[in-house]
Amino acid sequence: MITKENKQLAQWAIEFAQKNGCQASRVSMYNGSNSEFEIRDMKMDRLQQATENGLSIHLFVDGRYGAFSTNRLNKEELEKFILNGIDSTRYLAEDKAHTLPDASRYYKGTRGDMQLLDPKFDLINPDDKVALTMKTCNEMMGKDERIKSTSSSFQDSKNFRYMVDSNGFEGEQSSSSFSLFASISIQGEGDARPESYWYDSALYYDKLIKYGIGTKALERVFKKLGQKKIASGKYPMVLDNMTSSRLLSPVINAIYGSAIQQKNSFLLNKLNEKVLGDNITLLDDPHQPKSPGARYFDSEGVATKRMPVFENGVLKTYYIDTYSANKLEIDPTISNPSILSLQRGEKDCDGLVKTVNKGILVTGFNGGNCNSTAGDFSYGVEGFLIENGALTQPVSEMNITGNMITLWNNLIEAGNDTRTSSSWKIPSLLFDNVDFSGL
Repeated sequence: MITKENKQLAQWAIEFAQKNGCQASRVSMYNGSNSEFEIRDMKMDRLQQATENGLSIHLFVDGRYGAFSTNRLNKEELEKFILNGIDSTRYLAEDKAHTLPDASRYYKGTRGDMQLLDPKFDLINPDDKVALTMKTCNEMMGKDERIKSTSSSFQDSKNFRYMVDSNGFEGEQSSSSFSLFASISIQGEGDARPESYWYDSALYYDKLIKYGIGTKALERVFKKLGQKKIASGKYPMVLDNMTSSRLLSPVINAIYGSAIQQKNSFLLNKLNEKVLGDNITLLDDPHQPKSPGARYFDSEGVATKRMPVFENGVLKTYYIDTYSANKLEIDPTISNPSILSLQRGEKDCDGLVKTVNKGILVTGFNGGNCNSTAGDFSYGVEGFLIENGALTQPVSEMNITGNMITLWNNLIEAGNDTRTSSSWKIPSLLFDNVDFSGL
């Protein structure tokens, strides 16, 4: 945790910067620890443990802006560090759009604990972490002669941050995380080496799924045997809940203030216009206790709030930080998303598949990109052919192409199977008329 002494040191750093030619400043104190255990073919492959403790300072000097970090936390060292930072910032180009937020927008610190930190974090025995990782690998190892390699890993971390600035903000955050991961490759036909994985993550160790992660990865990889291309064409596409966020990312990136300010967005000048399908309502809902992504304030100290991002396909907000707002001469909102929740339907992924006569279930992406200005995309995909509501043939080495706005206007139905371990709660999705390139 951040000690009282370190908080006082951060406050002193603000005062020292002000006295030495800095018009405004922000200081963050941070510390944390993490560990990682990786097992490959039932042998320890990597063991890593680390702690960090440091300070970062943002300096606003004569219309210029600089950001600097250090882990040397005593006043004598910090005096030199801050003075050098101020001198260095004066060499940068003037850009008066860099300012602290208006103080009226800050979080005031009146709400309860978000409960993002596992209070038992330090009580977990490292031997138990290793045993869990070994057990996960053992769920795959030796189960079939075609298995080429198996690996599993366990990671955990806890982090604390305290932030203060010269405009009156003061706030702190703490969180923990745990994850368990399994991956496997097998001998396929000829030179083919199908690979797959599975994982779970949680804020609390007791909530982490500890059994069956390796078994699930094993099941997934053997379903890939016999992958091939199918005929090109327009097909309905089901995205499972492991991949659905991939096609939402370009849409969210297009509503960042930096993209709007640089005119590098296919959603430029679309605020309060209907741009996506009627059945798309996306909320940013940041105040959910014990949920990844929950927070009371953003990286600038600005208070977060529940707000619609898209409402029945209408774009309701951009993510505008203070700098972008000043450049654009518009009102700021918030710097980036917290917890994104897409309005859910009534079926899980299997239920969506059953509604498709002939289409493709996409379970993975293999490269590709989206043009941020036009919204045109091309992605390599793999998954399964759907025929009469059932999965019949694993497919790979196919591409999907199209335009993001067109794609999201062709959303037929969203599922009900969001992964609670993610801050983007996006369920399985069913789209119509997606261009697939194969044979």
